[in-house]
Amino acid sequence: MNIKFFLLTAAVSITFAKAQDSNQKWSFESCVEHAITHNLVIKQKQIQNTNAAVALNTAKMSRLPDLNAGLGQNWSFGRTNYNQSGIYENQTTSRTGFDISSSTPLFTGFRISNQIEKSRIDLEASLQNLEKAKEDLVLNVTSLFLQVLFNQELLKISEEQLSLTQTQVDRTIQLLETGKVPKSQVYDIQAQAAKDEVSLIQAENNLQLSLLDLAQSLELERIKEFNIISPNSDNLIEESLSSILLPEIIYANALGIKPQIREQELRLESANKDVNIAKSGYLPKLNFNLQYNTSYFHNYNSESTPFKNQLKNNAGEMIGLSLSVPIFNRFQVRNQVKSTRLNVQLQSYILEDSKKTLYKEIQTAYLNAKASSHKYNSAQKAVEATQTSFFYAKERYETGKSTVFEFDDAKTKLMQTLSEQVQAKYDYVFRVKILDFYNGVDIRL
Repeated sequence: MNIKFFLLTAAVSITFAKAQDSNQKWSFESCVEHAITHNLVIKQKQIQNTNAAVALNTAKMSRLPDLNAGLGQNWSFGRTNYNQSGIYENQTTSRTGFDISSSTPLFTGFRISNQIEKSRIDLEASLQNLEKAKEDLVLNVTSLFLQVLFNQELLKISEEQLSLTQTQVDRTIQLLETGKVPKSQVYDIQAQAAKDEVSLIQAENNLQLSLLDLAQSLELERIKEFNIISPNSDNLIEESLSSILLPEIIYANALGIKPQIREQELRLESANKDVNIAKSGYLPKLNFNLQYNTSYFHNYNSESTPFKNQLKNNAGEMIGLSLSVPIFNRFQVRNQVKSTRLNVQLQSYILEDSKKTLYKEIQTAYLNAKASSHKYNSAQKAVEATQTSFFYAKERYETGKSTVFEFDDAKTKLMQTLSEQVQAKYDYVFRVKILDFYNGVDIRL
């Protein structure tokens, strides 16, 4: 009975925990953290980093001596000059050989040291590539998060629009009862209310789609109850006022901190190490060698010395140095050096192009931020003007001095300007966050 009660309690607790998790609202920071932890592209980059670390370890271990063991077995049949007696006899013999050898590189033309340094640089470049992927992911999450906020505000506008129209339906019915408006105006305002309901449904669907896009970017498995914590949008505007700096200032900061630039600088260093590795082919190689060997011989036509005795008597040791001096290798080394030098030149062009691309992106972001700032200010003025116009249109309609079409036209203009203001606001915030991104400022909402 106690076991059943325990299992039931555990099941209820797990269900309740899952329900709490599904109803949890996500802040921007939690979205970014979850995306970085679970994003598949980031995981691929992390595997690449691990692979680069393995390559570095392999390069370091190449200084160590190797150790190899060998075993050979041979059989001989037919007439042989056995024991060098001058008499050829039919003999069947076998020979078993054992050997252990080791070789230590003493000098490789600085190939190993350059290979270690190149692998270290490649690992650091891989880490910078991972940081670039994380930055791109954060920027994408920021865009999707702001899109959700935008659709939330559009939904509020649609709700207010429908509520206002429903209020006017009731007001129009009252005007009809007093004989101030014809019955056709009631049908017109009711038709407009139906249109506003359709707009509300579309706004709700757009919000759900934007939440779906954000949830999928976070690699969430359960997204049915996914929702976000909405920050204060007024604070977003105030915090963004000091972020619009000149492109030259931002570019000077970005050169020293952006991972895509640092990655290409490291790729250039790695290419220079490739040149040194290729040049090592011009230099001699010196190895220190050790070897131990022994064997066992058996003649099937006569009695052989015991196995143990042969292993001891036939044993041999060798210690020595081997020097390899390249004299002519069909121009392979020369062509490898040429190829690596061309790669250095190519990588220098890639680095320069990356810097130009970065400056172009910063200039574009700056111009977009300035334009979105002007657009937002203009949208605010437009909202103030249309609100005043709508106030008088509403007043005239409620007194029966204007038609439902005039009232609807004023209301439509107000809702349109409110939507444009919301769009301009979040476009401005996103453009400014891009400038912060290039300036090395953490994106916060």
